[in-house]
Order: sequence, then C-alpha cells, then structure tokens
Amino acid sequence: EEQGYVGVMIDDLVTRELTEPYRLLTSRAEYRLLLRQDNADLRLTPLGHEVGLVARERYEAVEEKRQAIAAELDQLKKSHISQSGYSVNALEFLRRPEVSYRTLVSLGCGSPELRNDAAEQVEIDVKYEGYIKRQSAEVARMGRLEAKHIPEGFDYDGITGLRYEARQKLNRLRPATLGQASRIDGVTPADVAILMVHLERGWK
Repeated sequence: EEQGYVGVMIDDLVTRELTEPYRLLTSRAEYRLLLRQDNADLRLTPLGHEVGLVARERYEAVEEKRQAIAAELDQLKKSHISQSGYSVNALEFLRRPEVSYRTLVSLGCGSPELRNDAAEQVEIDVKYEGYIKRQSAEVARMGRLEAKHIPEGFDYDGITGLRYEARQKLNRLRPATLGQASRIDGVTPADVAILMVHLERGWK
C-alpha cells in the first residue's frame, strides 16, 4: 500500500470489515504523501519493468531522471546564495514558501537545463523533506511488522491483556501478519504490542 493505490484497495478489502460499497479515495491512503502524482513514474516504472510491462527505453529514461534529481539535490547541498550580504545554503533557501526552483536558477544557482518534471521533483523533495522522512520511517516500521507472520490457528483467546473487541476482530479476520493486524479497525497499538510479545516468545 506504500507503492500505489491499488495496494491500498487490496489491503482495505482484506483487512477491513466493509459494510457499504467500497470507493477508493485518496483519504484512504495512510501514506498519501508518498503516493503523489508527480512521483508515480519513479515509484511504479521499476515495478512495471520488473514484470515486463515497461520497455527498457522507458525504464532507462526514468532512471536517468532519478539520477538527475539526486545529482541536483547533492549539488544544491554544496551551493550557497548571497542574500542581503549573507551566504545562504541553496537547499535552505529553496525551503522558503515564496522560493521556487526557477527562482534559484534566476539567481545563478541550480541547473537551467534540468527538465521541468525533474525540477518540480527537486522542489517538492526539498520543501516537504521533513514530512517525507517521517512517513518513510513509518513505512519502514510497518515493513518490520509485515515481516512478523502470525501462525495459522493462532490462539488469540489465550492472550492475557488483549482487549475483547480486538480478540473478536482478530479471530474473525485472521490476519497473516502483524502489519495486517495493526490496520484492522478496533485493534489498537497496545493490542499489536501484546501480540508482538507473544509471537516473539513463540507462544501459539
């Protein structure tokens, strides 16, 4: 679900009790800051190429764009702009709401030849860096939970401390991983923590 909205839909259908027709809205995506329209090619082209749906030429073009973005971000880290007698780091300057990447170019910083879509990506990556990092850290945490498999026939009724509502939902939906369990309505972070302790102890 951190890679695309189809993943969000499938995860919702598997882990949530739906009582009305399902509509896929952006608000359903927990990681919607990462699922932006501007980075769809960077997110999905490698996956499409891996399964044979994207031609090599298209894949190489996207990878070239990825490298151009990374190179430009690296260059901006090392660059400075003179403002009112002070030297300001180019990345910090670009973080200002009123400053765009093209503003940097007009001040003699940045790369005039950088494609518009790559320049837009550089600007977004810089301005939203803190939010993106926090969401990426949450994705990594969820990845660790997804790696924790729950054995078939796991005895939720025998777990002391698990709330009644959580026990009911877990028994009914039978999630395959802790990650799936954590996304079930009615299962709290405290319930997940208790489950993790029991799984790590090897209790079934």
